Amino acid sequence: MQRDISATEEMERPDADPALLERTYAQFRLVNLVVSGWRGVYVRLVRPQLPRRGTGTILDIGCGGGDLALALLRWARADGYEVRVLGIDPDARAHDFSTRAAASAGPGEPGIEFRRTTSSVLVAEGARFDVVVSNHVLHHLDPPQLAGVLADSQHLARGLSIHSDIRRRRSALLLFGLATLPLAGSSFIRRDGLTSIRRSYTPGELARVLPPGWHAHTQGQYRNLAIWRAEARMAP
Repeated sequence: MQRDISATEEMERPDADPALLERTYAQFRLVNLVVSGWRGVYVRLVRPQLPRRGTGTILDIGCGGGDLALALLRWARADGYEVRVLGIDPDARAHDFSTRAAASAGPGEPGIEFRRTTSSVLVAEGARFDVVVSNHVLHHLDPPQLAGVLADSQHLARGLSIHSDIRRRRSALLLFGLATLPLAGSSFIRRDGLTSIRRSYTPGELARVLPPGWHAHTQGQYRNLAIWRAEARMAP
């Protein structure tokens, strides 16, 4: 299959149906729990970067409905770490949903914040984080946007940046299409998920577009990880 960079996801449209969009954000938590593999990424890569003393910081770029940011906060807290997590998204609709999700999770859910902003704004502010992550963001970006987000991630991350995304495979289209049949028509999950797979990279394609210091890794059958470590700054 060829990468279909012209395909557009329904939820990206400014006139997307508000009710379908709301249900899409709500269903992200379940879908990501099943397909994204972030629990393993947290254990293997994120947790070792968090300080045992003091407060660790995590940035989630393009946080959407906020489910990953909340999950990272809870996993770290359960492991005895003090952390602050910031989720950012330039879409006002995503920001509204994630803010409400955090409020409904508990009394203010201390330690988490959501902002309607971009990574470039945080770079200009001089912000720094122990770990920078994103989920299902890379396939949305055109080449200049991709280069910008990766460069921003290097500036923002003290230790590690991980961008997790879908890996394009024919079997992924088949399995995702079948698994999400019950959701068809109730949200944008099924339609946009299939579009996302068509827009996503193979491991080789991702490796070719990453700048020096970044490395492409596969996770299971259907995930790509773009990883940068701070020690890459010291590489010759």
